[in-house]
Amino acid sequence: MKRLLMACALGLLLNGGAQAAGFEVRAATPAPELKAQDLTGATRTLADYRGKVVLLNFWASWCPPCLREMPSMERLRVKMEDRPLVIVALDSAETPEEVNAFLSKMKLGFPILLDPEGSNTRRWKVFALPTTFLLDAQGRVRYVLTGPTEWDEGEALEVIESLLAELPARPKQHEPKRLTPQ
Repeated sequence: MKRLLMACALGLLLNGGAQAAGFEVRAATPAPELKAQDLTGATRTLADYRGKVVLLNFWASWCPPCLREMPSMERLRVKMEDRPLVIVALDSAETPEEVNAFLSKMKLGFPILLDPEGSNTRRWKVFALPTTFLLDAQGRVRYVLTGPTEWDEGEALEVIESLLAELPARPKQHEPKRLTPQ
């Protein structure tokens, strides 16, 4: 499976350069089940992120296009830290040791989930890495992107902003009234 995914990712890289050709729009279909462990061994599901826009990225540490887009995902996380967006990276078909070795070189602040047997990768019908799904706050797949992109700018940022704009406005925090000495 690794060879097939690598060949597909390499083909995308050679044909499309570093930027992805565009997002595939989906008709708000319910997301497939996702159940995976994070690096601490805790089990995570999509329900953990309900109410937020979710950027779900399937990747592997041996995939050069995946590694190239990771820094932009981290910049996006920092840029959006006060917004209802969560980035989840699901490593496909690698061991926790392989993932931790990669993460010792690249610090990322978003959740990394493990799919060592590739069951989630198959269930989501991922045939090339990286593949990213953008889910709305109700957990429905709205956009799919096969191939890498710069997540913190251009079309990618516009698509994410459009999903965030669908959420109800949050009430603004009011500063407490200051008492003036009399």
